[in-house]
Amino acid sequence: MPTPTTREDCAALDAADPLAFARERFELPPAVIYLDGNSLGAMPRAVAPRMREAVEREWAHGLIRSWNDAGWYTAPQRAAAKIARLIGAAPDEVIVTDSISVNLFKLMAGAIGIQRRRDPARTVIVAERGNFPTDVYVDASLARLLGMELVCVEQAEVPAAIDRAGERLAVVQLTQVNYRSGRTYDLPAITAQTHALGGLVIWDLAHSAGALPVGLSDAGADFAVGCGYKYLNGGPGAPAFAFVARRWIAGLEQPLVGWHGHAAPFDFEHEFRPAPGIERLLCGTEPQLSLLALEAALDAFDGVGLQALRAKSVAMTEAFTALAERAVGGFGAGSGFGLASPRDAAQRGSQVSLTHPQGYAIVQALIARGVIGDFRAPDILRFGFAPLYLRFVDVFDAAQALHEVVAQRLWDRPEFLARKAVT
Repeated sequence: MPTPTTREDCAALDAADPLAFARERFELPPAVIYLDGNSLGAMPRAVAPRMREAVEREWAHGLIRSWNDAGWYTAPQRAAAKIARLIGAAPDEVIVTDSISVNLFKLMAGAIGIQRRRDPARTVIVAERGNFPTDVYVDASLARLLGMELVCVEQAEVPAAIDRAGERLAVVQLTQVNYRSGRTYDLPAITAQTHALGGLVIWDLAHSAGALPVGLSDAGADFAVGCGYKYLNGGPGAPAFAFVARRWIAGLEQPLVGWHGHAAPFDFEHEFRPAPGIERLLCGTEPQLSLLALEAALDAFDGVGLQALRAKSVAMTEAFTALAERAVGGFGAGSGFGLASPRDAAQRGSQVSLTHPQGYAIVQALIARGVIGDFRAPDILRFGFAPLYLRFVDVFDAAQALHEVVAQRLWDRPEFLARKAVT
């Protein structure tokens, strides 16, 4: 697809967009270009009426009967089945529950347990320095608790670190798309390399589920966690999801056992017996309203092909990279801007990250003009492209706003330079 250079070019791409129908499924504020769906997705129109039904009828009038009558109890499995298609897994390998941090703790501990039973000499965890901090914090915590060795290296050094671990390799824990740069791992290749040495891999899909095809089953993946509120649009704090390949479910002993993960929760037995399936990853009662919101939000993907989703994502990020480079006068010392994302689309998720010493203030000035991106320390301007609801004219207009903010130094104001709590 040729890179558009004018707004008319972008309008023509929108007219031919096979996913244009999906935009109407979202409640989008007027005069706003939303480029932060990689942090909090826009609200699908189906969510508000579902919430009214859940609150005003099912909770207010159904009361506790709604666990059965309204199907609350099986919502984790229903939402999981919708996510399973998006990540290339079987419905009985996915469950919606808890947060990424909690699910990662469960799966890391479970995977380490599997490896210790197979070979106690496998004591090395390989992770990425520069991964989202929560992942590294969980990895480090479990390494301390369980007497493992955590090896954290830069993204480019991960394959070599896996090889160096050799027969001592227990677990590799990585995020498929880096939250700062948008650089991707070759998930099938890393999985195959790890398996060849007898290791297991836990993938974090926070910035890939709902934005690009993941293909967990095709890659032979072991475990994964993912976010419900980014590209899946489930709302702030939406529950996360966890994936366990069928071959590992029966032998997975996760540490946060609770009554919802019991084989027969309402028998109220004194001793814990894990559920035979993926439900063993459940712990306590789920935040039901958030879970129902996520379930409704996932309907926005109905009829959406993953290859078409990825093709639009690539085209949008290609267009924004070119238009932004033109808008700021090039990437380099002269403009102060750099490109943190890979130019090769095959190595890039659905975001474009720029660098600038005044990145925070520039992002704030853009937000004041209705172009919402976000900032990641120390100097990353981050723009996410959600193919379901963004248009190519939005890409053009965002680049034009960037040009105006930079050329006129509109960012150089006290209200934009003062840091807020959430960046």
